[in-house]
Amino acid sequence: MSEPFDLVVIGSGTAAQSVASRCRKAGWTVAMADKRPFGGTCALRGCDPKKVLVGAAAAVDGARLLAGKGVRPDSLGIDWQQLIRFKRTFTETHSDRVQAKLKRDGIATMSGAAQFLDQAHIEVGGAVLHATRAIVIAAGARPADLPIDGREHVITSDQFLDLASLPPSIVFVGGGYISFEFAHVAARAGARVTICHRDNRPLAAFDAALVERLVARTQDLGIDVRLDVEVHAVDAAEHGYRVMVGSHVGREAVDASLVVHGAGRVPDLDDLSLDAGGIRYSPAGVIVNPFLQSISNPLVYAAGDCADTDGPALTPVAGYEGRVVAANLLEGNHVMPKYDAIPSVVFTNPPLARVGLSEDEVRAAGISFVLHHEDTSTWFSSRRVGETHSGFKVLVEPSSGRILGAHLLGPQADETINLFTLAMRAGVTVDQFKKMLWAYPTVGADTAYMV
Repeated sequence: MSEPFDLVVIGSGTAAQSVASRCRKAGWTVAMADKRPFGGTCALRGCDPKKVLVGAAAAVDGARLLAGKGVRPDSLGIDWQQLIRFKRTFTETHSDRVQAKLKRDGIATMSGAAQFLDQAHIEVGGAVLHATRAIVIAAGARPADLPIDGREHVITSDQFLDLASLPPSIVFVGGGYISFEFAHVAARAGARVTICHRDNRPLAAFDAALVERLVARTQDLGIDVRLDVEVHAVDAAEHGYRVMVGSHVGREAVDASLVVHGAGRVPDLDDLSLDAGGIRYSPAGVIVNPFLQSISNPLVYAAGDCADTDGPALTPVAGYEGRVVAANLLEGNHVMPKYDAIPSVVFTNPPLARVGLSEDEVRAAGISFVLHHEDTSTWFSSRRVGETHSGFKVLVEPSSGRILGAHLLGPQADETINLFTLAMRAGVTVDQFKKMLWAYPTVGADTAYMV
């Protein structure tokens, strides 16, 4: 026996909730299944709890930067146990609240791993669901498998966010968002931190010159950033772990109390039995057409981190794709997602942000451009808070005056990038941008001098 639903949604994060709520409001019967607590990665084990930890690190960092400039930070520090307890006030009840809201809205919720039985039937915890109109896969992503010996000794970012105590020394494997953000938090909380990255350029999606400044700032914190090194193995040692790394000069060992996986994430699709559902997929996720519909099973759509699209793996993109899927389900395929001018931020202190095209991307597209760039460490907005590493690059098309891309490092870059995003998505030209009247003195007011 199977229970029929107009729509079955796999996953319960931002993308899943976006499409489920819209279809339910339109009168569809909807079921949602998740093998993990309801609420998704961002709210429970990603963006939101991470930002709570980053906030504490920023408070400590801000005081230390102003030491000798009117602030006495001597007794200021991070109490890790208190911080984790504070973080849990955001996460502990979230899943119950999400599930309660879904039920109030009339969406059936099912806990357990979902598996396709055929193109229209899914099993969850022994129950069989029959999707009569559509299935949406919004299962998110998981940490990529580490091809190293001793991988069982490495914890994930999920586990780092729930550490009962902070160990004295940590090695982060990989040089992406997770490693840099958590390394900045851990270092400011007193840990000795090492980042091991296999290439010569970490944070590859961001401007190389600004990344170089951020690496310098990271090293000034006492973080050992090792580039062009390959982690080969993690061995248990007497007081923790021994990480074996290799480079062009040979192999060496790095001892640490904890080793954290920061080497990327992949679509969480392995246990869905997609082949049984006739669903084609790639390492980047479910293969979809321009309307986010499976190319091999027309009953299936995919959104968020588990969909093979041009969209970056970001929470706002997942929500956006969920809305696109809902529109196409309710009104027929007519909406195609557009991925231009999507901002992205590395929440280090200072934050690193970008929106739009990089120099390489503009050149590859054959677009004529003017580059505005400057070290802003002597600007008022950096000097007044003691920040010594900041700068920007803004790319402008001279013929149209449109902003092609903006890249920022410095105080409040995570908020300031939204001004550039708004200008780019609304078609505001440089001349119009410069005529804006900004509150002063603010970082926002600096943007007129960046274009």
